[in-house]
Amino acid sequence: MADILLYLVPSLALAFLIWMVTSLHPLFFVFSAVGTLCHELAHFAVGLLLGADPTGFSIIPRRQGRTWELGSVTFANLRWYNAAPAALAPLLVLLVPLAVAWWRTRGAWSFGPADLALTLLLAPQFLSFWPSPVDWRLAARSWPWLVIIMVTAIAMFWFRPSLFQFVKA
Repeated sequence: MADILLYLVPSLALAFLIWMVTSLHPLFFVFSAVGTLCHELAHFAVGLLLGADPTGFSIIPRRQGRTWELGSVTFANLRWYNAAPAALAPLLVLLVPLAVAWWRTRGAWSFGPADLALTLLLAPQFLSFWPSPVDWRLAARSWPWLVIIMVTAIAMFWFRPSLFQFVKA
């Protein structure tokens, strides 16, 4: 695990630099384009798999008041059961740098030219995996999931001793 984290240090440092310069001028949003694409593709793919019926997809930055919207996906069938997974799907984007780092650090490894190119592709993923405020508001439509999770957690806690006795027998 230490090798994976060490491998990701340059990408994290570059992500920090990209984050700093994107606030200077909209032109610098080009550095986060790969991350925006992955963020929106995550929304799109999970929404498609769960029947949210994606109807629109864009990665063209637009000015929204005092902020910028880097991309968007619109859905025609967002319901309580698919809103949270579709809205929070960008969290899965974090698996991309972790998978690449795992792949590159299996066995003996050294940081070479290919890894420099991968650093440039992985850095924006660290900026794009966190759901936007709009994503969090849409995820709130799935509040029944919170009830289901809480009831399951309480039941597991309540019946935990009897579950372990059953396993021992």
